[in-house]
Amino acid sequence: MSYAKLAYIYDILMEDAPYLQWQEFVHHFGPASGRLLDLGCGTGKLSACFAQMGYQVTGVDYSEDMLAYAAANTTNIQYLQQDIRQLEGLHDYDIAVSLCDVINYLTSKQDVIQAFTKVYQSVKETGVFIFDVHSIKHFQEDMAGQTFAEIYEDITYVWLCEPGEASNSLLHDLTFFLQDEQTGQYERFDEQHLQRTFSIHDYLEMLRQAGWTNVQIYGDFQTMIAENPEENERIFFVCYKN
Repeated sequence: MSYAKLAYIYDILMEDAPYLQWQEFVHHFGPASGRLLDLGCGTGKLSACFAQMGYQVTGVDYSEDMLAYAAANTTNIQYLQQDIRQLEGLHDYDIAVSLCDVINYLTSKQDVIQAFTKVYQSVKETGVFIFDVHSIKHFQEDMAGQTFAEIYEDITYVWLCEPGEASNSLLHDLTFFLQDEQTGQYERFDEQHLQRTFSIHDYLEMLRQAGWTNVQIYGDFQTMIAENPEENERIFFVCYKN
């Protein structure tokens, strides 16, 4: 699949994503300006939002195809292909973000700790790290065993969510039928993704091991500290280096 098709499909899946709410959440807790590291930037939509806010943005993603699409469709943003568990050459950022459940793609505690450690090393002493994850409750009650499907003019997809082998993990099986503009025929593409989430206690311990000890927890884009964050669908961690 070409990067244009892959990115187009991704943007279709994400067309109702709460980009404005992510942007406002970061604006509330992050510095007013400075250097921003967008980890798991995908097609660059959030990176572009942050650039418009006045940040100097570096977008990082593991997918070369996504980055190629992002670079072709956004401006004034530096894009780098790196694994967030093995960040290199990135230092003195005022803020790092990893949004839209990117951290849920790290499916072992060791991987999460490695990523958190690399982010800690990438931000200034006064730096901030903001990320979100799906809650265990959301995985178990709203996604596991569910099927989602959508039919558009030129694309149809079926998305199956099944429990993975590890605790609190989900296997996403996605099948797409994308219409060729020239022939009118439909071409099938299949994708499989594995996500996993952990308890808040586990995330706090993994953050502590990586050096993050000043952490505040929020739920579903609220800016008041959550009393019962596990009851939310999406949990936000705002981490201060000092």
